[in-house]
Amino acid sequence: MAIVNRIGDFADDMKTWRRWLHAHPELKLDCHATAAFVVEKLREFGVDEIHEGIATSGVVAIIEGQGPGKTTGLRADMDALPMDEQTGLPHASTVPGRMHACGHDGHTTMLLGAARYLTETRRFTGRVALIFQPAEEDIGGGRIMVEEGMMERFGINEVYALHNDPGLAEGHFSTTPGPIMAAVDTFRVPITGKGGHGAYPHEAVDPIPPALAIATACQTIVSRNHNPREDLVVSVTMVQSGSADNVIPASAFVGGTVRTFSPQVRDMVERRIGEIVAGSAAAYGVEATLDYERGYPPTVNHAEQVEKAAAVARGVAGADAVEMARDREMGAEDFSYMLEARPGAFLFLGQGGGPSVHHPEYDFNDEIAPVGASFFARLVETLNPV
Repeated sequence: MAIVNRIGDFADDMKTWRRWLHAHPELKLDCHATAAFVVEKLREFGVDEIHEGIATSGVVAIIEGQGPGKTTGLRADMDALPMDEQTGLPHASTVPGRMHACGHDGHTTMLLGAARYLTETRRFTGRVALIFQPAEEDIGGGRIMVEEGMMERFGINEVYALHNDPGLAEGHFSTTPGPIMAAVDTFRVPITGKGGHGAYPHEAVDPIPPALAIATACQTIVSRNHNPREDLVVSVTMVQSGSADNVIPASAFVGGTVRTFSPQVRDMVERRIGEIVAGSAAAYGVEATLDYERGYPPTVNHAEQVEKAAAVARGVAGADAVEMARDREMGAEDFSYMLEARPGAFLFLGQGGGPSVHHPEYDFNDEIAPVGASFFARLVETLNPV
């Protein structure tokens, strides 16, 4: 593995940064302490411009190269997850109910490492835009940064991102042209009946049978309304009602998630859930409405930028350590908004085992931080050579 020697020199510093970030997780758009840490380091490195407060707590920093050229955007997410950590590590979360369980602390560290190297050496033309983004796990900080005009404001031409993968060998890269992660939608169905005594069901309008019918019927969308050669997930994840065994409740709730790649499939699923809800309400004599929220779009890589990124990854990790035909994931990513706005690529970097992301015992592997930082640095130098 050919990590950049200078980046290897400060690998211990990167470990220290990452573990501080891990111990101080923040959620959603409220990543102010994380952003302050990032800004402090960027000032130490001597970047040329620092712009704060984008999407509330996001940061964009600019490094000028040697002469005119294109602007390459490099993105890292900063937010954590609302869950308790169970690693027992010395650098475990110090905030109950918050945990860096997806490795965003590592992503931020890798971009800081690349920033330090690129500021010292500046062996590239044009500019680098370092994008430190809040709220990837929820709300969509990437969407907000794009809507606030980040791409136009900083003249970003292409944009790239890395995400760790515990299921991939340590230091290996994996990506694919075209769709790599799914769109994510959420559906919520509140149901209103009439409560009553469990011994006298004829005097009530029970919301539980229609809730169960809706949950069951939603499972037929994939098996009976959809082409099986295409990817689709419809998961009912909540069926809630009742408080006592002798009380018929007045209301119930059904909710879940939908993962798709095609706009046409997305439309079909929303239509079919709406029909199921309306039909069940009529059949059981209850009131039921569908709240269908469209979330992140699919993450779609641009073929030319994937080829460029993969070539750089092979130079860092070796030809046998770069996969170019990764199966697309049903998880979602708000980097999708940046790829809708500009050409670019999203790659996975192997963590080398351990608990999966979003698991209470997960921890980012510090050994891969210099690999990711080297990739970002070499990518800039390759795309915009002196």
